[in-house]
Amino acid sequence: MRLIIVTLFLFVSSIARSQHKHDKVFFENSLMDSHYYYSKVEYTGGCWIKNTQGKLPVSEHQFFTPGNSLELLYQPSEGGTWKASVLHHNIRGIDAFNEADYLSFWLYIKSGTEKASLPVVSLLLDDMRESQHANLVDFVQSFDLDSWNQVRIPLTTFFTEGTVPVAQINGVQFSKGAASENEGHLYIDQIELIPGMRAAVVLTTPPQLTSAKGYERHIDLTWKKESNPAIKYIKVYRSTDGKNYQPVGIQLPQISGYSDFVGTHEGRIGYKLTFVDHEYRETEFSNVLTASTRPMTDDELLDMIQESNFRYYWEGAETNSGLALENIPGNPTMVATGASGFGIMAIIAGVKRGFITRDQAVQRFLKITDFLLKADRFHGAFPHFLDGTTGKVVPFFGSRDNGGDLVETSFLMQGLLTAKQFFNGSNKNETQIRGAITKLWNEVEWDWYRKTPDSDFLYWHWSPDQEWIINHKLIGWNEVMITYFLAIASPTHGVPASMYYTGWASQSAEAAKYRADWGKTTEGATYTNGNTYYGIPLAVGVSNGGPLFFIHYSFLGLNPHLITDKYTNYFENNRNIALINQRYCIENPKNYRGYGDDFWGLTASDGPEHYAANEPNERGDEGKMTPTGALASFPYTPEASMRALKNYYRNYGKYLYGYYGFRDAINLDINWCSPIYMGLNQAPIVVMIENYRSKLLWDLFMSNPEVERAREALGFK
Repeated sequence: MRLIIVTLFLFVSSIARSQHKHDKVFFENSLMDSHYYYSKVEYTGGCWIKNTQGKLPVSEHQFFTPGNSLELLYQPSEGGTWKASVLHHNIRGIDAFNEADYLSFWLYIKSGTEKASLPVVSLLLDDMRESQHANLVDFVQSFDLDSWNQVRIPLTTFFTEGTVPVAQINGVQFSKGAASENEGHLYIDQIELIPGMRAAVVLTTPPQLTSAKGYERHIDLTWKKESNPAIKYIKVYRSTDGKNYQPVGIQLPQISGYSDFVGTHEGRIGYKLTFVDHEYRETEFSNVLTASTRPMTDDELLDMIQESNFRYYWEGAETNSGLALENIPGNPTMVATGASGFGIMAIIAGVKRGFITRDQAVQRFLKITDFLLKADRFHGAFPHFLDGTTGKVVPFFGSRDNGGDLVETSFLMQGLLTAKQFFNGSNKNETQIRGAITKLWNEVEWDWYRKTPDSDFLYWHWSPDQEWIINHKLIGWNEVMITYFLAIASPTHGVPASMYYTGWASQSAEAAKYRADWGKTTEGATYTNGNTYYGIPLAVGVSNGGPLFFIHYSFLGLNPHLITDKYTNYFENNRNIALINQRYCIENPKNYRGYGDDFWGLTASDGPEHYAANEPNERGDEGKMTPTGALASFPYTPEASMRALKNYYRNYGKYLYGYYGFRDAINLDINWCSPIYMGLNQAPIVVMIENYRSKLLWDLFMSNPEVERAREALGFK
């Protein structure tokens, strides 16, 4: 998942498919204005098709489901061609699809468009091969101008010589028809593959709004979380005059709220909802609630950001286990163990800030610890992913990823040890929580993951049937300091304190080659660096510091103020890495849009095509910015982080900010914003802002007796 896991992927022979199935959707809405990233436009001869940077325009004026559709404006010409493709965006965890019988989309035909000018439609397969064509005019049931109508084309129209699995269909293409000589103007929405028959369930009860709360630029709406599979969307309507309501958005039923970004607006705004079924039929309206935006202080903005990101782990958690999902939207049953450790600390911060009560947290932690005690472990270590309904390992990254993951286990244990100190009451429930955490902690066989008794290194992964096949040694500088620290701290299966310097901070030739290979430089290859970047000295770090999650993941509980080895103090070193990252973005050598002193934070996150770890150098920078980079750096760079928070929220919140806080990443140059919230990236924002404000999580984790003994054994000042 992160920089080191990119290396791990090289060993993975196949990608495991999750079992939760979804309809395959090619277009629902674009988060960004102007044009749709996952589209492609081409034309030749005298033909022309409206486009921006070779992409289809996005219309916010005409749509079937709010808030936008794709505009298709084309001018045919004899001897020329035009075509427009809408490509499937692969979202991690959404990789198993329902069987389908039809290509379905909603079509709006503008006045002046003649029937003969309608395009032909085809499907694009995995290797971009094109299916047979279907004449759109044959499937437009009534040629109604200036209104929305559904088009359903049987898949057998495209594949007359056998069926093609839904997973292999990766795009829909509209192109010039044989008889098309006149200009056409269409809007297209909700492009998807659907089954011919669904269970006949009629939605009769409307939803109920439970709250509407105004902030500086947006209104948060909440409702009871829905599990009825007949609900496709919750549809949100807004009124600024108390009378006329317009649809402004749709939300997946998995999420029990909606953030309506309205900017600065005077006066109260009204809201109501409907349920939408799979045939796009709506229920009656819900009750009406109103709210208004208001100016907010810096402290209020911090509360707001912490609460929205906290929701990911509270309301968005997997139902049975209470643990964190890998990403939302995504597989609703796949628990990420490392992200769950981060989320555990976010929940504790939520108690501190009054988002939930201590009793509510107690009930959640009873569920969490009960689940973990019964879940798959491998010599005490948890796998990277678990099925939240069964507790069984999910080998999401391939068949070799089916055992214990020591790094993710250390992230989880960092959170659990923090919780053990937080739940210090003498009552039965809190005593039970502490007992369960102590058992889980004591049963992690850190020494087993040394592979051999004389190994200088810990190893990332062990498989019950393939043993050490991945064979990945853990070598810093990166995110795994906490792994070595906890292995040394273990009271039952500890490793020698000397492994901190022979493994994590090793200066051996093998370790130097490892760092040079992933960093593509010898700077910092011996763990120590000693160079100055943008006027900032760097004592420890590969290249000029690497992606920012290196200074976050190990230090959510481990207080860097109190970690001084023979090379550096890690609060100072981490602060310098954050400052280097910001100054790189200020200089912006690749001239990416937006970069500056309030638009910085290169780190690991979702990307337009794949997950990637970005860093502040020309090799590692691709124009993708991740809010957690700057916001989880609050303890190190409070002024710079606050500038980034205000910029991301006030100027880009329309695209970037949602019900679970900031979406994972944005790239202004290519007009792309990630649709997902990510388990590894939402919690560090909550936790590190809290450490900046109160040091709560640092103080709790560091108060563990085993942690203090490990500091003493390591000789840390």
